Amino acid sequence: MLSGLVIVDKPQGWTSHDVVGRMRRIAGTRKVGHAGTLDPMATGVLVVGINKATRLLTYIVGTSKTYTATIRLGESTVTDDAEGEVTATRTTTGITEDAIRTGVAALTGEIQQVPSSVSAIKVNGERAYARVRSGEEVKLAARPVTIHRFEVHEIRRVRAGEAAGEAVDVDVTVECSSGTYIRALARDLGEALSVGGHLTALRRTQVGPYTLDQAHTLEELAEKLDVLEMSDAARGLMPNRELSEAETTEISFGRRIAAGTDAGTPDAATADKPAAAFAPDGTLVALLADAGSYAKPVLVFAPDNEKHGNAKQGNGKQAGQ
Repeated sequence: MLSGLVIVDKPQGWTSHDVVGRMRRIAGTRKVGHAGTLDPMATGVLVVGINKATRLLTYIVGTSKTYTATIRLGESTVTDDAEGEVTATRTTTGITEDAIRTGVAALTGEIQQVPSSVSAIKVNGERAYARVRSGEEVKLAARPVTIHRFEVHEIRRVRAGEAAGEAVDVDVTVECSSGTYIRALARDLGEALSVGGHLTALRRTQVGPYTLDQAHTLEELAEKLDVLEMSDAARGLMPNRELSEAETTEISFGRRIAAGTDAGTPDAATADKPAAAFAPDGTLVALLADAGSYAKPVLVFAPDNEKHGNAKQGNGKQAGQ
């Protein structure tokens, strides 16, 4: 059974669910999920898991992400991006490069961010965007996110909208924690400058250790399915632990072994941030968490264990930002 990760270069106009559907047909399996939703307008890295590798997706969702984007200052939209109706236009005549860079600096580091009202966040069991589309005014609570890098590359004045007013486009790179909304950054930068703002372009270039250099278009994948094998995927994603033959046997049946060398330190493996454990032949056996003097399996992948019907199962859920 083919299992592994596929790094997709998502095309513009496709939802992440659309990509999963296409990958199911390409891979010939129903068991496909993704790690972190991209809006239809956005392009770039979408990590897709196939079969057993869907169990790794939970640990990819929380990794940091990097984007290139264009922010338009002078126009606000209902969705905080170019897909929504323009709700206000304001003059940008007095906006200087120094003011823009000061506004960007204020949005760098640990901040409290209010997600876009048309996000997929659930409000009383219903997606926020569905409530907005039905005419409801939705206000979401601020939550902490970390903007590791917010770099300005180019600032240029452009003619925008039917009124041909002057706006300012700002090309940026953003490296951020999971859960960050780049269109909310565009909105907040515009509001800080009192001119409004929205996102006109967004491309995700990296998710955790997986980069755009590894990504393939759906057309390329239909021609040749390039799968990052599970052992290789796990090696690049989390701390590694090499097992002996005896430890491999114990773990493959869900039993405990001695804790890793980092046990009792801040780097110790946990259920949320486990270590990938490998058999002597390099096969991914399990994900381990340290507990006192022992390490116990969080997930077991060993084929011998699965033959006996005792493998621990992950949730394999499709996760989204």
